Amino acid sequence: MITLAVIIVSWNVRDLLDRCLQTLQQDLAHTAADTQVWVVDNASEDGSAELVQAHHPWVTLELPGENLGFVRGNNLVLDRLRTGNMPDFVWLLNPDTEVQTGATQILLDAFSTLPRAGLIGPKLYNSDGSLQHSAFRFPGLFQPLMDLGMLPLRFYESRLNGRYAPKDYAKRSPFRVDYPLGAAMIGRGTAIKEVGSLDEGFFMYCEEIDWAWRMKKAGWQTWLVPQAGVTHHGGASSSQARPQSTAHLWESRARLYSKHRRGVQKTLVGAMVRRHFRHALSETTEPEWRTAFEGILQAWN
Repeated sequence: MITLAVIIVSWNVRDLLDRCLQTLQQDLAHTAADTQVWVVDNASEDGSAELVQAHHPWVTLELPGENLGFVRGNNLVLDRLRTGNMPDFVWLLNPDTEVQTGATQILLDAFSTLPRAGLIGPKLYNSDGSLQHSAFRFPGLFQPLMDLGMLPLRFYESRLNGRYAPKDYAKRSPFRVDYPLGAAMIGRGTAIKEVGSLDEGFFMYCEEIDWAWRMKKAGWQTWLVPQAGVTHHGGASSSQARPQSTAHLWESRARLYSKHRRGVQKTLVGAMVRRHFRHALSETTEPEWRTAFEGILQAWN
């Protein structure tokens, strides 16, 4: 029997975490894998840890005593697995997800037909059942400019903004992507051992892009499996700290471009980012936003 580790890093989303674990447990009951599930609670203050202890004793609860963020929270378990008995597969799953029936087995089965797949993601759905973009192309010149409001909105759903077409998600077979959304992605154990854990230089955001990019450079592939469904409610943790989340996003993007983009693309994007946030800094007097914008400008200098 294959082995599977599931890691869920959670912060102050008690009810969503409860639902995530309920749906995961139901699906794992019909999955042919020897599975262990970890919840890393990032010092939540809403009773999340007590919920897991009382209602989900089948889960291994990690209590680091501080907010490690998404990356360090996952690495708390990933590093332990890499230096010990690495399972065949590792699923990084957000606490604001609900695993649809059969999804886990479908994803695991896909690895057997895709021998060079290092990362695989499911098809994601919004809370209302509509399609959520589940995978993207590696960012280049246009994606950050779109986020900064420097490109017409008509390009938002286009390839220029890294999107895959709805017809791709409607396929009945897996299709190649650059990287999956980090809310739900499964990595092959051998690929993770080769490329390493998540880069802790990313507190949150862009870590899945970097992971997939490193896997691609090492010869591994990334796929999206539309037959496997996961509902992703989205942004429940990050929305609790908007200035800090904005800073984390753009600081992480600075690190991503430094690692994986060179030359004209990096120069042009950096110039536009600095221009945008210098103007934003000059327009606000709110201390939290000023701190966020200053951190972003420092990261892109």
